[in-house]
Amino acid sequence: MEKMEHTILENQKGDRIDKAVSTLNEEWSRTQVQQWIKEGHVLVNGHQVKTNYKCSINDLIEIIIPDPEELDVLPEEMNLKIYYEDSDVLVVNKPRGMVVHPAPGHVSGTLVNGLMAHCKDLSGINGVLRPGIVHRIDKDTSGLLMVAKNDMAHESLVNQLVAKTVTRKYKAIVHGVIPHDLGTIDAPLGRDQKDRQSMTVVDHGKHAVTHFNVLERFKDFTFVECQLETGRTHQIRVHMKYIGFPLAGDPKYGPKKTLDIEGQALHAGLLGFEHPRTKEYLEFEAPLPEEFEQLLAYLSNNR
Repeated sequence: MEKMEHTILENQKGDRIDKAVSTLNEEWSRTQVQQWIKEGHVLVNGHQVKTNYKCSINDLIEIIIPDPEELDVLPEEMNLKIYYEDSDVLVVNKPRGMVVHPAPGHVSGTLVNGLMAHCKDLSGINGVLRPGIVHRIDKDTSGLLMVAKNDMAHESLVNQLVAKTVTRKYKAIVHGVIPHDLGTIDAPLGRDQKDRQSMTVVDHGKHAVTHFNVLERFKDFTFVECQLETGRTHQIRVHMKYIGFPLAGDPKYGPKKTLDIEGQALHAGLLGFEHPRTKEYLEFEAPLPEEFEQLLAYLSNNR
């Protein structure tokens, strides 16, 4: 188990203990922290407290971070859409509605389960829950992902992501009619302090840049292509909302009145990277899913 300490400062006076602790690490959800408090993993001045404890200045918070839960992730036969595969890398077109990797309480039906059945050799760098996973896309976003089949490939692909040399282009339908043809959104992203499960634009967040261009305009919507320069959590969804054009169907960042679609209209259609071993530039393109095409046809017919 890992242990960390934190002293409550003036700006956290009166905050609930679960809120104060969850702000210390963006990977910690408030729900997770509440569970730690109930299990006695969070102490205030050496004593256990309840989740609604109100912090005082100079309170000493001790957090004993439990070891990750060991999960039994089993291979599952799936009809995966493999676009490319060799001994180092694999490119797969993830369908809409599929989670990329398992999590506690959700250990089956994920892309990782399918990958484990498809190939026996996946990079172990990200551990048992995320074998081979270098980057991910949200459950309701469809499209292309690169997967590492060994640690050499994993390190190379991660380094390319950090160096911003990976090409990632997405197609999206957004609310509103964007007046200009091209744009760049340069706005830092971080956890929303009011909702730890959401991201938002914050002054001291992580650097995030999205480029977009308009493909087609409709009566109340716009079809756009977005290119990621960085790859932050929910980046396109948050950035498009930030400039006033949230994604259609987005349950977290979009309006309630939207198109008849389950989840955001977002597709990772183009992926390009340098092969870890041969250094050849590879690029792949996946067509829009059928229901995405149907949405575009509906909008075209109802201008």
